[in-house]
Amino acid sequence: MKTLLWGTLAIALGIVVILSLNPKPISVQAALVKVGPLRETVQEDGKTRIREKYTVSAPVSGRLSRIELNPGDHLTEKTLLAVILPSEPAILDQRALAEANAQVQGAEAALLRADSRVEQARINAELSEAKFSRAKKLAENRAASREEYDIAKAERLLANQEIETAEFEAEIAKFELKMAKAALDQFSGDADDVALKPFEIFSPVSGRVLRVLQESSTVVSVGTPLIELGDPSNLEIEIDVLSTDAVRIQIGAELTIEHWGGSTPLRGNVRVVEPGAFTKISSLGVEEQRVNIIADFNEPPERIAALGDGYRVEARITVNEIEKAVLVPNSSLFRHDRKWHVLEVVNGTATLTPVKIGLQNEEETQILDGLDVGARVIEYPSDQLKPGTRVRVEAQS
Repeated sequence: MKTLLWGTLAIALGIVVILSLNPKPISVQAALVKVGPLRETVQEDGKTRIREKYTVSAPVSGRLSRIELNPGDHLTEKTLLAVILPSEPAILDQRALAEANAQVQGAEAALLRADSRVEQARINAELSEAKFSRAKKLAENRAASREEYDIAKAERLLANQEIETAEFEAEIAKFELKMAKAALDQFSGDADDVALKPFEIFSPVSGRVLRVLQESSTVVSVGTPLIELGDPSNLEIEIDVLSTDAVRIQIGAELTIEHWGGSTPLRGNVRVVEPGAFTKISSLGVEEQRVNIIADFNEPPERIAALGDGYRVEARITVNEIEKAVLVPNSSLFRHDRKWHVLEVVNGTATLTPVKIGLQNEEETQILDGLDVGARVIEYPSDQLKPGTRVRVEAQS
């Protein structure tokens, strides 16, 4: 009996020693080191805005009749916006007559400048189109870099947008001249007859009513804002980013618009990086220097028809992109001795491996040195894992 008892104890002790020397493997989740594209982005909130807005002001003093239009109403260039019954003292005032003449002369000069800007914009557009065509051919033959192609593409987009802006300014200048001449006509002829003639204001552009600034009937002076007009289909995006991120954003950079209300993201391109920064207080109460980025949609009109002025969007702006990079998930990286490391699965054990990283986005990181393609790294390493710990891969991505 004693021999049997001691033998049983010896066997149990041997089992304990064997188990202590060979602990049960820890279950881990691993990922393969792979080669793929990597895009580094800057993610910030932004808002849409109508590119060209116009505020119609009163060209003469007098009593404004009630404006019957409401925000959202559609307009054509023949839509009646407002009616003003000029006041008699203003008609008989010689100083007002001089001011009306000066307004006509200023409107004529503004129209000449606007027409000149239209011609200049068209010339620049032709030049940018030719440069883009050459850059595209060179890029297809790999004789030009991707950056040169993107710059030429951005210049073409900017030139086309400048044409639209210049043409809009020319239309507004024509409207301003027409209003100035109509105001000057109030001083011609018999004063009594003119005083009773209402002054009608028609829409200068096609679009929609954005805001009615003077809805009720009231007495207005020259220059009083009455109504704001615009075309909601002509939208752009305003995104404010940190100044440290703005220096990395190039003109023409691609961006995606997310969380705007649709089922799929929208695409766009950066048109302007504003040269001036402004101070903004963050949600944590920290002062930040931020810069406005202006971008255009690269989508058909029906895709953005549901958006309007001032709608919130979330933008991801591309600042760098690599077509073929050695990638690992961010969840596998950690700091050790002030250097980046991963736990690599080698022969069923966790091996501490130092790595050198490159570009990084929200999900993946580029590995410059330390890992080979096809290696397995442990994701979300826990405190139980140490170099040499036996592991069993339960899930692999």
